[in-house]
Amino acid sequence: MLANLLSHLGRQGDLVFDLQSALTAARAVGPDNGGQGEAAKAALIEDFLRAHDITDIVHIDAPDARVPGGLRPNFIATLPGKSPRALWLFAHMDVVPSGDPALWTSDPWTVVRKGDLVYGRGVEDNQQALVSMLLLAKGLQDLHIVPEYTLKLVFMSDEECDNTMGLAHVLEKRGDLFPADDLYIIPDGGSPDGSEIEIAEKSLCWLRFTVTGEQCHASLPHRGVNALVAASAIIMDLQNLAQDFPASNPLFAPAVSTFTPTRHENNVDGVNIMPGRDVFWMDCRVLPETDLDSVCSRIRERASACAARYGATVSVDMPVTHRSSKTDADAPVVRALTQALAEAGITPRPVGIGGATVAALLRHRGLAACVWSTILSCCHEPNEHSSITATMKDAQVFARIVLGSTSF
Repeated sequence: MLANLLSHLGRQGDLVFDLQSALTAARAVGPDNGGQGEAAKAALIEDFLRAHDITDIVHIDAPDARVPGGLRPNFIATLPGKSPRALWLFAHMDVVPSGDPALWTSDPWTVVRKGDLVYGRGVEDNQQALVSMLLLAKGLQDLHIVPEYTLKLVFMSDEECDNTMGLAHVLEKRGDLFPADDLYIIPDGGSPDGSEIEIAEKSLCWLRFTVTGEQCHASLPHRGVNALVAASAIIMDLQNLAQDFPASNPLFAPAVSTFTPTRHENNVDGVNIMPGRDVFWMDCRVLPETDLDSVCSRIRERASACAARYGATVSVDMPVTHRSSKTDADAPVVRALTQALAEAGITPRPVGIGGATVAALLRHRGLAACVWSTILSCCHEPNEHSSITATMKDAQVFARIVLGSTSF
């Protein structure tokens, strides 16, 4: 039975391309990123499942007036097994915007196949996982296999923008659906050879700095306080955070906490206007052994002292914060995945990542979860791409677990 299923899954290359093409064309960009949400993509997925007689589908949608239809879809599809104990697989439906189209060699929303690779926005993040999950479900149905364990497939919205309308909403409304002794795997991270099992994540903190000075004409700078200059000085001063928090942990790469200035918001519309307000953002990834509250306190101290030197003030907000999380390396889900990978000829090793994935949401509820897939790690980049072969092989690894070929 397992051999038949593995063989079947290994012959689905054309279906991988077809699914990737349809899913990418749905353009599931969330409203925080200027898009229309995930509804069209969710409908495609649900239609595929129902077309293959998978009808046990539970919706836990989140209301959101910003999208057509007013809902952000989240749903769980169930394929019953001999045991009620379940293997849970998770994929998020939303994708990030395409970015500058000039940086792409093809239309980001039309999948192009080049040998074993498919190119398009979202094909890796997170459609490779999504497609591997659909392949497994279809394969079980095509071969009329009742697996040893129940298979639960979770399709989520809003992962790219904090999960408030996604898994966080699902867990808040229906946390009772997630038993502690089930197996939880999130295929939203990994390595090209499939050897990395992510069991830990750094804390994630997004900080917004609002620097206030006094606007004036650019030809008369002495009449104001240049918020852009003060903001620039703050950014440079915050580079010293690495010295303030030097802890290292070899489980992670990089092995240290990181503090990266990223987004800069528009300040003034004219070149001849000296800005009196400037806003920038910083992405912080903090090791589990480093206290996140201490980090944030130190950031505020540094930013305030630096702004004062330029006659400005600064406020620091934290719109997004996720605390670090970890799954025991000997947890049943890690053992099951390790054995399945060994059967596939892969020697796995536990790793930590900068985060964040939805695994942290599960871990914070006491659910042992790990993150794994065979990916090329080009998400959010121009010319994002993924491997058709890897997609099929990931489905085969999940098949080994759900059919009970591993013991844990």
